[in-house]
Amino acid sequence: MNVFPNLIGGQWLEGGSVNPNINPSNLDDVIGQYAQADAAQAHSAIAAARAAFPAWALSGIQQRFDILDKAGSEILARKEELGALLSREEGKTLPEGIGEVARAGQIFKFFAGEVLRLSGDKLPSVRPGIDVEVTREPVGVIGLITPWNFPIAIPAWKIAPALAYGNCVVFKPAELVPGSAWALADILHRAGVPAGVFNLVMGRGSVVGDVMVRHRDVSAISFTGSVGTGRAIAALAAERLAKVQLEMGGKNPLVVLDDADLSVAVNCAVQGAYFSTGQRCTASSRFIVTSGIHDRFVQGVKERLAALKVDDALLEGTDIGPVVDASQLDQDLRYIEIGKSEDAELVFGGELLQRRTRGHFLSPALFTGATAGMRISREEIFGPVASVQRVADYEEALAVANDTEFGLSSGVVTTSLKHASHFKRHAQAGMVMVNAPTAGVDYHVPFGGRKGSSLGPREQGRYAAEFYTTVKTTYIAA
Repeated sequence: MNVFPNLIGGQWLEGGSVNPNINPSNLDDVIGQYAQADAAQAHSAIAAARAAFPAWALSGIQQRFDILDKAGSEILARKEELGALLSREEGKTLPEGIGEVARAGQIFKFFAGEVLRLSGDKLPSVRPGIDVEVTREPVGVIGLITPWNFPIAIPAWKIAPALAYGNCVVFKPAELVPGSAWALADILHRAGVPAGVFNLVMGRGSVVGDVMVRHRDVSAISFTGSVGTGRAIAALAAERLAKVQLEMGGKNPLVVLDDADLSVAVNCAVQGAYFSTGQRCTASSRFIVTSGIHDRFVQGVKERLAALKVDDALLEGTDIGPVVDASQLDQDLRYIEIGKSEDAELVFGGELLQRRTRGHFLSPALFTGATAGMRISREEIFGPVASVQRVADYEEALAVANDTEFGLSSGVVTTSLKHASHFKRHAQAGMVMVNAPTAGVDYHVPFGGRKGSSLGPREQGRYAAEFYTTVKTTYIAA
């Protein structure tokens, strides 16, 4: 079996060891062996990026546009092939995998356009005979650390703006999903990214990630992952005053009011909580439901869940694929037992499933009778597990929705303009959904949260410039 190497300084290099990429739908299917960089290779990648930065920072906008546009075009042209690879290694269904790849291609196309839309300000000074120019410049070498749940979209929305604004990149993908990362690196390499401008270093976070976070030549770190790791990165980066952008956890509420359209509410709940196997930081893990619609809502969700097919991610008709690996499956099962021990009622699912192939298959779990103090109501599970909390009215629903250390996405289902307007203003979240699932965002608008969910400037859209550039003010005397 071929070994897929790292890309360092424009050269494909094998690592100190290899890591198998295993299909969670079929544990007997090894997708490939992927090189694992050691600390020395991480240092080499950073040095290559630092050496390439002066020329890339001053490169022409046509060159950058052409590279990003070419990469985006190839990603879109190969979306079925790359989507199948993504679904095979991560476990989301094939339509979801293809959709994610298409989104990655669109992101590269968007930031290719942003290269041509770089702008600044020319202002008069308060002092006679002086003009003021405000411009944006690249930050330097950017370390990008991405998670396993969106193996190509999240790398795309970090890599594309980093390169568009003239930065050099050292990219460490999650160990569970190296295939999509390698394919993206190969596309960028062939699109003409100069040597050292983009570097792929696959490997352990405790080795490669640690070097990136501590290295004085890495000017900024963009990280998406767990709260604990994010906090550790923030502390280390603060010691050397490096710029950070952190996207971490979520415990996202979906409020369902008595006046909601029941079919809309059930669709939002099932789509938001269980699709992509619930492995989304924007997933709805708390259903906060007023008394008048509570029982009908629970029954509707149970009926929808019973109709869903949990199976191999690549099979036609599969609605929910496997959990990504054994460790995550153990965590899901542990929280299901915690919910039971806290006297929440498991009214559907939460069982291991046997399928044609050996895989990490779990039926979607629904709890009722949850309360705000329960661990299943407060801690991120990151699996196909959601709980229902009954509340009296809108005011209590809003208070419960905001009663969390997280603040990524928050949703409400209602036909009341009054309640919808009030909720979108008072929900303590970076993103608010009205009559739509909490999971599912556009690629051209900002993404991010509040409180314990996010730190630093927003990702995606034009707001990405806030992280990937630094502002320079120039005074010019006549």
